[in-house]
Amino acid sequence: MLDWALLGGAAALAGALNAVAGGGSFLTLPALAMVGVPLVSANATGTAALLPGYLAGAWAMRRELSGPMSPSLLRLAVLSVLGGAAGAVLLLSTSNQAFARIVPWLLLAATLLFAIGPGLVRRRAADTKPRGPWLADLGIVAVAVYGGYFNGGLGILLLAVLGALGHTDMGRMNGIKNFVSAILTLIAVLLYAASGAIVWSHALWMALFATLGGYGGGTLARRLRPDVLRGFVVLTGLAMTAAFLYKAH
Repeated sequence: MLDWALLGGAAALAGALNAVAGGGSFLTLPALAMVGVPLVSANATGTAALLPGYLAGAWAMRRELSGPMSPSLLRLAVLSVLGGAAGAVLLLSTSNQAFARIVPWLLLAATLLFAIGPGLVRRRAADTKPRGPWLADLGIVAVAVYGGYFNGGLGILLLAVLGALGHTDMGRMNGIKNFVSAILTLIAVLLYAASGAIVWSHALWMALFATLGGYGGGTLARRLRPDVLRGFVVLTGLAMTAAFLYKAH
């Protein structure tokens, strides 16, 4: 019962954080590891649990994707599938022992990215120098590979890449971010499921609470200061990094 309560609580808080600031995977991965799920499977299961939130976010911002854009939606979808699939295959090819050594550094990198994210996005968006289509494709695929392998800090990374590619409309950028996140996470979860890496009882339980948390977080978003929430996520990420480093040694 304590395990189920831990997973439900972590998922609810993760869903709320994703709704207002991001960083939910900083909680789902450690919670699953604490109840004994091997790390590769924990990463896959936590990603599956948060998938409904990505899909809902993409649907909610579908209007921001209307009209012509570069890259096109079809091109973004193809790039997201290719990158997400490559990242998922890379994760499934990683042993639990190797992933245990990699996780603290992934968490640390994602936490630092989350901390400097707003400034990075603004700086990238201010750079209006045109980029070639091949560079745009490479940037989206690279982020999708990262997202298929490890979801932490994915949203900030996508926004930074979109800003670097010349996007300046934050509404459109968030719409693209949600679309790409949903597509790459969906293909990654399908591959995780095909390999048997997902603990479905945990994933479904956490998805329920993440959805409830996302609804509650969206409701509270108007009343909470973004900088306070961001600070909480950064502190959580640093604490999880320290815990995994300690465990690894």
